Amino acid sequence: MTSSGCAGFDDALRMGRAGNGRRDVYAAIDLGTNNCRLLIARPNARGFRVIDAFSRIVRLGEGLGRRGALSEDAMQRTVDALHICARKIERKSATQVRAIATEACRRARNRDSFLRLVEEETGIELEIISTEQEAQLALLGCLPLLDSSIDDALVFDIGGGSTEITWMSRRSGRQQESPAKDAGLRAWHSVPIGVGTLTERHGGREVTARLFEEMVDQVEAALAPFEAEVGLRPLVEAGGVQMLGTSGTVTTLAGVQKGLPRYNRAAVDGCYLDMQSVIDVCWRIADMSYARRCAHPCIGRDRADMVIAGCAILTAICRLWPVDRLRVADRGLREGLLVTMMGLDRSGGSLPPAQRRYGS
Repeated sequence: MTSSGCAGFDDALRMGRAGNGRRDVYAAIDLGTNNCRLLIARPNARGFRVIDAFSRIVRLGEGLGRRGALSEDAMQRTVDALHICARKIERKSATQVRAIATEACRRARNRDSFLRLVEEETGIELEIISTEQEAQLALLGCLPLLDSSIDDALVFDIGGGSTEITWMSRRSGRQQESPAKDAGLRAWHSVPIGVGTLTERHGGREVTARLFEEMVDQVEAALAPFEAEVGLRPLVEAGGVQMLGTSGTVTTLAGVQKGLPRYNRAAVDGCYLDMQSVIDVCWRIADMSYARRCAHPCIGRDRADMVIAGCAILTAICRLWPVDRLRVADRGLREGLLVTMMGLDRSGGSLPPAQRRYGS
């Protein structure tokens, strides 16, 4: 079974290199509900080479469900992190910068004042993207990890404030010129349930087995209408669908399952977990006390309260679509942004809309 990815992804990278000199430097910022992440890269013969990176848990969406607005403390934590991003971008002399914000900023009634604050304080101009754009960019960032011999793929991204489910298929018969033009996106669905929102709703310190099951049931109920609409489960049961997950939840889970003494991206990104191992480790984490989660080298205090919500979301996904194994991606939106920027400099194009969104 090959894991070399699809040719379209390589086409996009070659397209980007053809339109840019090797000295060009690209910076991509992904501001999510929980995390602020930065990648700075240069195009090279293999695609691009990361020359700097940054990640910090900022919890921008903390309390958003109750207030409907971003808190002063959360905004200040985020601005502090973005100051670091701005300094790194300046030091690396980035020639192209794109900074995106997702669910927390989509939902907050004070998002406009927050965006102005960020630009005034850091010089970074944040762009709030739609759930569809978020799903597409995550897919682009993960394309190299998809098995090109399997036509259908279910890609999911468990975020802090939402979860995106994407169905990619090469069975449409269309020639894919590049992922920037056609990533084979057949359908997608976004539910406003993420690790942050689910934790705020149910708590995350001491979670009983009964409460964990209730969380799983709630997520499964939110995702079930999408399955009823697109009918992926028969394809899954026939063994014709691969699954790939990108999020802190799946990378943390992989680290725990592998018994890593500390998180190691090289050991996690691209690894496979069989479905029974996924279910088992989700329950193992759910059964840990808060103190044990804080002390675990692959979870830690920053994730200890939210990791159970992530396990509940992942368990619901696996129950709905019981594939044989899950591939883990420690990559996503930032890589998708870099690929898009490098490719679009020459093509001037943009990502196409999905063939359909559930409920549209």
